[in-house]
Amino acid sequence: MIGTGVFTSLGFQLLDVQNTWSIILLWLIGGFLATIGAFTYAELGTHFKESGGDYIFLSRIFHPFAGYLYAWISLTIGFSAPIAISAMAMTQYLSPINESFFTNWFGIGIILALTTVHSFSLGQSGKFQNVTTFFKLVFVVALIVLGILYAPTLETSLNFNHTWQKEILLPGFAVSLIYVTYAYTGWNSAAYIVDEIDDPRNNLPKALIGGTLLVMVVYILLQLVFLRHASVAQLAGRVEVADIAFSNIFGRSGSFWVSIFIAVQLLATISGYLWVGSRITFAMSKENPLWRSLAVKNTNGIPVRALWAQAIISITLTMTGTFEEVMLYASFALQLMGTLTIAALLFLKSSTENTFKSPLKPYLQIIYLLFSFWVLGFMLYERPYESCIGLAFVAVGGITYFFQPRG
Repeated sequence: MIGTGVFTSLGFQLLDVQNTWSIILLWLIGGFLATIGAFTYAELGTHFKESGGDYIFLSRIFHPFAGYLYAWISLTIGFSAPIAISAMAMTQYLSPINESFFTNWFGIGIILALTTVHSFSLGQSGKFQNVTTFFKLVFVVALIVLGILYAPTLETSLNFNHTWQKEILLPGFAVSLIYVTYAYTGWNSAAYIVDEIDDPRNNLPKALIGGTLLVMVVYILLQLVFLRHASVAQLAGRVEVADIAFSNIFGRSGSFWVSIFIAVQLLATISGYLWVGSRITFAMSKENPLWRSLAVKNTNGIPVRALWAQAIISITLTMTGTFEEVMLYASFALQLMGTLTIAALLFLKSSTENTFKSPLKPYLQIIYLLFSFWVLGFMLYERPYESCIGLAFVAVGGITYFFQPRG
């Protein structure tokens, strides 16, 4: 889950929301919503016990059309956009080192290389993912510890006055929550590979709920570190917020290594989305004739065609949009479809004895839905261009459903 958003979204939030309490509240709300989602997906995942995540849940509870829409979003932007965004963020963190070399073409090369790594065997993919994820966690903990130990050397962005009371009522606060919910994207990844998890009744809820709560704490600490070591003027509107903050601590030579390490840990993010996203596409392709050609596994059980389709779409997004545009329209579409999945639990007719039960159901799910509609409404009002692109992806997916061969 710890990926691009936590290292890039703060700069965009600071354009509208600058009080530290407001920033903390944003990440708390995002974590709260993700936790509700974790409860929901834990129950849905242990009920159906099939890999495919939202595609399976929506298809089985509502209609195959609903599942198809989610799978379409997953294929086109749900997983492909985060891959593209991570690649673009990587190049922006590395570009100060060599601007002519670290361009979007470098990011495209990374996508192709990681897709190749995942094309051979599940064991190889798993080892690579475990190593890069371990590196990511060590690096993030190191950033937090260093950020706390070192005293600020320049003007700080920390501001604990009462202006947060006005900021949380601004449309920009709701739009900022879109960046936050994007940063939490991935909390539901374990639900996509249920049949690859041992004892899903116990291990799936642990992975979803425990992981989400831990990440929420890490995210809040990281934002405080960034705010503590850089001014609002330095951070506002910038992608590489970690590089800016740590260059104030260690100078350019120190921030050089921070940029390198952030770029390396983004490998784990790209790798994870390629791995999980291809499984969603494969699950969809098996049940939808229009995409049946993607439902092919190699001799080692890897859905290679779905994997490479994911890579090609990611590369296309990398070449056709800016970082902020891709993040916003992908976040809007994902939030919309995720809201539908949360609502699906309210229509689940029965659960088996061996199913995890979401606490405080349906009240937590209703709270999630209300927050989500609030955010989506403000997003449509404040950023109509990106919102409409997200809606256009959903609409095109709906149209393609009816072009499928029948019978």
